[in-house]
Formats: sequence, C-alpha cells, structure tokens
Amino acid sequence: MAERFTAREAIALVTDDFTDHAPERAADAGPDGTREAADGPLGWAGYDASRARAAARTGEEESVVFGTARVDGRACVLLVFEFGFLGGSLGGAAGDRLVAAYRTARERRLPLVSLVATGGSRMQEGMVALTQLQRVAAETVLLRESGVAHVAVLRDPSTGGGWATVGAGADVVLALPDAQVAFAGSRVRPPGADPAAYTAEEQWRHGHVDALVPPAALRETVARWLRLLAPDARTPEAGAAPPPAALTEADAPRTGWEAVTRARDPRRPRAAAYLDAYFEERAALRGDRAGGVDPGTECGFGLHEGRVVAYAAQGGTPTRPAGFRTAARLVRLAGRLGIPVLTLIDTPGAANDAEAERAGAGPAIAEAFAAIAGARTPVTSLLIGEGGSGGALALAAPGNTWTTPDGYFSVIAPELAAAILKRAPEEAPETAGQLRLRPQDLVELGCVRGIVTR
Repeated sequence: MAERFTAREAIALVTDDFTDHAPERAADAGPDGTREAADGPLGWAGYDASRARAAARTGEEESVVFGTARVDGRACVLLVFEFGFLGGSLGGAAGDRLVAAYRTARERRLPLVSLVATGGSRMQEGMVALTQLQRVAAETVLLRESGVAHVAVLRDPSTGGGWATVGAGADVVLALPDAQVAFAGSRVRPPGADPAAYTAEEQWRHGHVDALVPPAALRETVARWLRLLAPDARTPEAGAAPPPAALTEADAPRTGWEAVTRARDPRRPRAAAYLDAYFEERAALRGDRAGGVDPGTECGFGLHEGRVVAYAAQGGTPTRPAGFRTAARLVRLAGRLGIPVLTLIDTPGAANDAEAERAGAGPAIAEAFAAIAGARTPVTSLLIGEGGSGGALALAAPGNTWTTPDGYFSVIAPELAAAILKRAPEEAPETAGQLRLRPQDLVELGCVRGIVTR
C-alpha cells in the first residue's frame, strides 16, 4: 500500500518553496460568481456541513491547492490535490482552481506540475462536477498549443476523471510505487476484477506511466524533467541537432555482404552506447499511451552540450507497433515544445508476427512516417546498424539522415530478396551487392547525407 501524503506533505516533498494563489472565486460561489444555493447546486442535504468538516480536518478550503513553486531552483506552477478533502473530488470550486492553475502556467510560460490524488467527480454536485472535466480538457489543449510542458505525479489514489484528464493528459506521467491508478475507483470496479490492473505498476507496464518514482527520488526526478522541458532550456534558433560521432573506427565496407555482417555483429555499439556518449543527462518516456511498450525502442529528452534534444532510438530488434507509436508521440511532443529531434536507426525491420499485426503494425508505421514528415522541429537521423525496409525508414528524416560505417539501408533483407527472386540461399551475398546498401552506396544514391566518423 502506498503512503498517502496530504497536499502540504506532497508540496514539501517536491518543492524548495511554494506560494499559494487565491482561488478565482469563493468556494461557495457559482460559475457566474453569485452565491450558490445552500448545500450546493443540487441542494444536497448536509453538503455544506461536509465541506466545513473537510476544511476543519485538512486546513484547506477545497480539494485543490495551486500556486507557484521552485523545484531545485526551477520555477513552475504547482497544482496539488488534497485527498482528505472529500476524497480529492472535483466540484465547481475545485474546477475553478484547476483552470486557474493551467492559465497561470500558460500566461507565465512556466511548466505545470500536478500532484494528483483524487477519487473522481463530486457526487453532491452531480453533472456540475462532471463537466469540470470538459473545462480541464479545454485548458489542456490551450496549454499544449502554447508550448508549455505539463508533468504529472500520480499519488495514491489517482482515479476517475482526475486521472483521465489532469493525470493522463500530462506530457510526462510519473507515479509513486504501489499507488492506485485507474479510471475505476475501488468501490465501483466489477466483482472479481484483477486488482493488479488498477495499480501504478500495471499502468507503467502497459505504457500509460513513464516512470515509477519512490518518494525519496521525486524531487530530483521532477527537477530533471523541468530542466529538460522548461522554456529557457530550449534553443530553437540553433536548428537541427548534430548527428552523433561514430563509436567505431572502420573504413567503409568493401562489399554489400560485408556491410550486412558488420551491422549484424553483436559486438557493434548499439543505441544505448550512442545515447550515453551523446547526452550529459537524459530522461526517458515510456509507452505509446495506448496499452503498448516496445522494450527495443527508447525515447526521451536529453542535454547535449547544454542544449535539449529529444531522441527516439531503435535498439537493434524488430520494432513493434508500440515502438513506432511511442516515437510518434515523442516527435509530436518535441514539436509542441520547440525541441529538435534525433533518431537512431537500427532494426532488421518492423515486427511481423501475428501479435504485431493484431496490434496494428501498418497503422503504427504510418503514424511514425506521418510524425516525421509533419515534424514542427528539425529531425536528425543516424543509421547506426541495420536499416531494414520501412520499419527503419519510418524513423529517418528526409534530407537529414546520416550513417556510420557500420550501417546499411535496404529495401528488404538480402536473404528475403533472394527468396522472393527464387534464388538459392547461398546467393544472398551476391544479392546484397546488387541492392547497393553500403554506406557509400547510400551517399551516392542520395539516400543519406554522409558517413559520420569517430
């Protein structure tokens, strides 16, 4: 069971300092600013008394607290739920505070950090409470369009509309281990439902949460994301990110088959080595937000020579649909935030097993192609190993793709090309030569800009 922090305890856990902002209207005022009828918009008997008891117990006027804060010296707007106030539920006054927090972040161009702990919409306010989710959705759209980042931290519990809008709608989603994270709260789940499905760990496993962060590491982790995503960390005028240097010293391969065998050599440097060499600091995004994670594709943001660069890197395995969708998610987010993108290409091709087809391999590849083609910021690509067919090309920047001496790009694997042409398996090396897939061939054909060196 996760430890439950009050709003003030959560604030102290994450921030250096915090300044409360006054709500836009009094807690008992309606949307038009006039005083609500007794016991709220529905006249729910005893509602006013319940709110008064919650205020006395928690020391808060509502279930949502917001203000400005600093995290390891980085300024942000902080939005915090108090679960002790009627289960952190959302009503009209809480909705006003949510809207005010999003607007403050947008107007001041400060990242929004949300510390979520909620049971959902407030029953005593009926549909008035539920419609607060539409207000949050509208503010989410405006925040995204403004290029301001949103980092959410899921505390225990994060359920209902608060999870489905504030939490799941953030650009980066962190969660405390063992927290309840689900749309369905504990009292409304189907009988016999698997309890594991409603946990932060399960949401992380299926790509809905980027990282599980213990309380002791929360401030450091949030600070890292603020360093990477805050507007003052970006330098869009600097243009495209430079391609990484090669990690091996080698001449261009003499034959096509030599290029293939060199790229398939298990001793060749992989994406992790290139990312370690390129970035001084980085943080990873996880999953496609549609239930999938590809362990062979790593995406995130990092600092390269003091500049923030987003990255999507294939790790040498067949790329699964979730990998393409995660890369597309990364490119779109980088575009909204004005951050250039680096892609590292290394895959024998897209996964083509039955599970991949059921997961939408074709639509996922199409999504990646479209994200790169429509990128709002410059994309730089480096081929560091195998470049197998469309599964590799989907992550390649048109006009700004480079290769290492270890790379090859091919319309299809030489062995498969030989099979399609009804050639014997031993003719695959000759077929590799005919495909002109060596780094120097790719330069001559205009498919890559050049060969990077060490």
